[in-house]
Amino acid sequence: MQEENKRVLFFDSGVGGLSVFAEVKKACPELAYDYLFDNACFPYGDKSEDFLIDRVEHLLTLASERFKPNLIVVACNTASTVALPEVRRRISLPIVGVVPAIKPAAKLTKKGIIGLLATPGTVKRQYTANLIHDFAHGVKVLSIGSGDLARIAELKLSGVKPDLAEIAGILSPWLNLPEADKPDVVVLGCTHYPLLRPELEKVLGPEITLVDSGMAIARRVVSLLGEENLHADGTAGDCLGWCTARDELMAVRTQYLQRFGIFSLNVLS
Repeated sequence: MQEENKRVLFFDSGVGGLSVFAEVKKACPELAYDYLFDNACFPYGDKSEDFLIDRVEHLLTLASERFKPNLIVVACNTASTVALPEVRRRISLPIVGVVPAIKPAAKLTKKGIIGLLATPGTVKRQYTANLIHDFAHGVKVLSIGSGDLARIAELKLSGVKPDLAEIAGILSPWLNLPEADKPDVVVLGCTHYPLLRPELEKVLGPEITLVDSGMAIARRVVSLLGEENLHADGTAGDCLGWCTARDELMAVRTQYLQRFGIFSLNVLS
């Protein structure tokens, strides 16, 4: 009997998780994937913690029963920092969360100053404060909480060119600092933000290093599934897209999912 490909379920509020998906798929092309995004409730950055815990737990329970994954990646910083403990109590599968890459950023900085660019909720959460306390001791951390960058990233993938002036306005608290006080490493604390890497590099300048969690998540997936267990018959697994609401952007989203090797988009009912 032919062995089936191991299956991984990706989850995000929108398309930001595709930045992590791309890294995992590059490392593990033999896996089969379901990419589920909650467009009905996008964005997550302005939602209450109680709402997010209930919503994420409900959707991941439903999706895990439907798709039978071997592992789940919660490719959303906001959902990870809020809902992971409850989800792990409910679902008995390996679950990988995405958290701001404070630890590698603190190791990379030469000035002793790093920037955290994330949603307002992620910036304010105790989870993030604990990461800074544990891994950025002796390093100054400057934070910007933006509710708009995820929206700009979503629009970019639908064909709307990002406005560099708008991005510069969001980053103005850092841009207006004296050179000696600016961060030299910036943590992209939302999985949407790597989709804006070219624009962020233009606005911040080439001397600033941008750090995200994509490659670390890929290594974690390989570690949890076991490299020897990734291969079925040597062929790539299927990649399916799922959303939570049918809307006027379905056709556009289908097109940009195809850029990542996801060739169908369905509504999870």
